[in-house]
Amino acid sequence: MIALIKAVHLATLAVWCAGLIALPVVMQVHGRTPRVHTQPGFAEFRLLSHRAYTRVITPAAVVTITAGTLLFVLEGLRAPWMLAKLLAVAGMVLVHAWLGHQISLTGEGAGRHLIPSPLPALLAALAFMALTLWLVLAKPDLAPLAAQLPDWLLQPRGRALPSDLVPI
Repeated sequence: MIALIKAVHLATLAVWCAGLIALPVVMQVHGRTPRVHTQPGFAEFRLLSHRAYTRVITPAAVVTITAGTLLFVLEGLRAPWMLAKLLAVAGMVLVHAWLGHQISLTGEGAGRHLIPSPLPALLAALAFMALTLWLVLAKPDLAPLAAQLPDWLLQPRGRALPSDLVPI
């Protein structure tokens, strides 16, 4: 069962990462050209970017994170490197959300929205992917780094959640 979940996790991670690399390239090549200011050019860009984001990249991200969470729980991983990996994945999620926001703005602007340079998103995505890969493969001993955190981050405080944060 664990092997199947790992296989699903890795396969969908590959699709998600490829999408986080390809989407900024598509935004640069198609979304920043004069052709996008014509109706056929805008329709092509909008269809390509929107469908890639909503039908391929986002589902791959959801399945990747779901399978990764299952692995995290089933294997009981609580090592500091794993928590650092979760932060790196959170960075990938932020890049993913920013790209989706830019795609949404292009649809609402009907070709009038000037797409910012996707280079920062591409560089950030590549950095977070590299960091995630390094953390998973090297499994560095981050315990000395974690020990330098303040006590209030390492100890439960023994207090109940405020009532407005309790959902039930």
